[in-house]
Amino acid sequence: MPYARYGETLESVTKQVEGIRDAFGKGLTRTELQQSLPAGAARNAVDCALWDLESKLGEAPTTLCGLKPVATALTIGIDTPDAMGRQAKRLANAPVVKVKLDAGDVEACLRAIRHAAPNPDLIVDPNESWDIKLLQSLQPLLEELRVAFVEQPLPSSEDARLAELVRRVPVCADESCHTSDDLDRLSGLYDIVNIKLDKTGGLTEAFRLLQAAREKKFGIMVGCMISSSLSIVPALQIAMQADYIDLDGPVWLKNDRTGGVSVKDGWMMPPEPGFWGTAEAVPLL
Repeated sequence: MPYARYGETLESVTKQVEGIRDAFGKGLTRTELQQSLPAGAARNAVDCALWDLESKLGEAPTTLCGLKPVATALTIGIDTPDAMGRQAKRLANAPVVKVKLDAGDVEACLRAIRHAAPNPDLIVDPNESWDIKLLQSLQPLLEELRVAFVEQPLPSSEDARLAELVRRVPVCADESCHTSDDLDRLSGLYDIVNIKLDKTGGLTEAFRLLQAAREKKFGIMVGCMISSSLSIVPALQIAMQADYIDLDGPVWLKNDRTGGVSVKDGWMMPPEPGFWGTAEAVPLL
């Protein structure tokens, strides 16, 4: 999914993919792809297609599965407290609910949501809209309402301010974490990192980020942009090893890919066999 936040458009991403067409004709490998395109949506599309191909040819170096149901967060969009409470009531039986917020009516919105949905794990995502003063003042409320963590509360340019935070709930890096190269500067500031394949530029770097983040004792979330099942199933490879999963991108589409994933009451059902990768699991190398 081309993401305007990083200057991507459908046109720019298509141009990037077309730009390496000749290199593929000369045998460009998935390893070489990592240096041929920057991390982003274009490299993600090509990288995941190559994983699919390698898997179907029996050449993939790792498990490509996602063949069991997983609990995925379902999202409540920004609205009035009453409206968000009504959304939450419909999701009261889901295992995980993710709440989009800005800096307005935070307490009223969160209380309405938690009252309507007392049981789900709750993720709060301000999308860079808070400042450190607001984040600090909300710590008692977040703890009281049993918020699992706050995702990217501050602008990524203000990451250093998190060193001032006396936290009662964990903080997750989203826009601040793209690839494994980001982890050193995030250590001590964030507790969790959100791995999105459109940020890592594909499954190859996503696996690297997963391993490096685990070594540095970060919690793992796997997320997505609004996308079809063809983008979600590769991300399920990371989800199998993640602490939190937010892969409801296809839920927001009128039409998804035939044979893809489905979501019922917060549980993501696997795609049909052969949709992407293989149905046969092999050990990680």
